[in-house]
Amino acid sequence: MPHRKTALRLVAPVAVLALALTACGGGDDAAEADAKSPATTEASPSPSEPASGGDMAKGESATGKVAEDPGEVTYEVVAQKVEVGTEAEAAKAVADAADAKGKVLATAHIKYTHKSGPALTEGSDVHDGATVFADGQRGGVLIGASEDAPGCEDPYDVESWKQGESHVFCETYVIPANATSVEVHWSEEDGEPYVWKFPQK
Repeated sequence: MPHRKTALRLVAPVAVLALALTACGGGDDAAEADAKSPATTEASPSPSEPASGGDMAKGESATGKVAEDPGEVTYEVVAQKVEVGTEAEAAKAVADAADAKGKVLATAHIKYTHKSGPALTEGSDVHDGATVFADGQRGGVLIGASEDAPGCEDPYDVESWKQGESHVFCETYVIPANATSVEVHWSEEDGEPYVWKFPQK
């Protein structure tokens, strides 16, 4: 597979939609239906064990499936840490320093463990589900920057991956320098994201 080149790709901020359930008419019928199904709330998964996506505690791992070649693989995923740099470092990392004004680099270290499924021989797509947000807004991807970061592996160099083995892949994003919270999101294809929060001082 070709290696990604280091370049700043500005990604349009993705609006975070809060899905609030509100009454949309229905009058007494809707109220009666709610009264007849009190067990619905109790059947929901607990926040510490989300069925698909949800807020994760520090060090807590999520489990998800990824369609790989030659077959579906189940991974255990945990965001270990986020390293936030300086504006000066961001200016050096991008092609045009003006693009990094008021911005810093945030590198998320994410550990992936092959739990079940076929052994991989031609790389993996598990890292494609990872993104970095700052204060609720998606950052701008800095392609290739994390391949040389200490403790990070290049996913395109991993050509053999067997059950029980782990690898740490990193994602580097450009975020506002004054961000108070950085989040690492990872999700299965078409799934809700698992979210690890890293408050900034």
